[in-house]
Amino acid sequence: MAPNRELYGGTHKNNSTVSRKPQRLSMENLHRTISDISFELSKEAAAADNDAKLTPISEVEDAACECCGMSEECTPDYIKRMREKFSGKLICGLCAEAVTEEMAKNGGKREAALNEHMNACVRFNRLGRAYPVLYQAEAMREILKKNRAKSVSPRDAAAPKKGGIARSSSCIPSITKEMNNREMVN
Repeated sequence: MAPNRELYGGTHKNNSTVSRKPQRLSMENLHRTISDISFELSKEAAAADNDAKLTPISEVEDAACECCGMSEECTPDYIKRMREKFSGKLICGLCAEAVTEEMAKNGGKREAALNEHMNACVRFNRLGRAYPVLYQAEAMREILKKNRAKSVSPRDAAAPKKGGIARSSSCIPSITKEMNNREMVN
């Protein structure tokens, strides 16, 4: 139990079985407390303004990415650095990360990675934005092409035999037979 239970709104029974009611705060004390808090907050805000004067940002301009077409606010220095880094092309930070990942895949060739990423963006902008379902189907087709090239079909006679299960016949006749037997029983 809390030692000051009567302060928290509960009743406390003494030995004489008399209960006390909590004291009420006067509105004057409440207004004074609010005034003190607001004064302290205004002092802190003024001190923060004096301590941290922000330096003005140089001119910011809207720049559109040459890959994805996304527009973002950039400083002229940032635009200059990006153009120097990516063969005169202005690309956004997201595309720059994608090009860096592509470079890791192809052995560090920045120009080839940039061209690969730009081709992917062009294909997406042409097909993906207008026809998202077709773009998704195209992506699935590419995945299946890659997987098919890696896998060996069990029907290939020339391919060496690997362990695995090949389907010998359809299971549909056995399922229909089982369904017919159930109907006869019922």
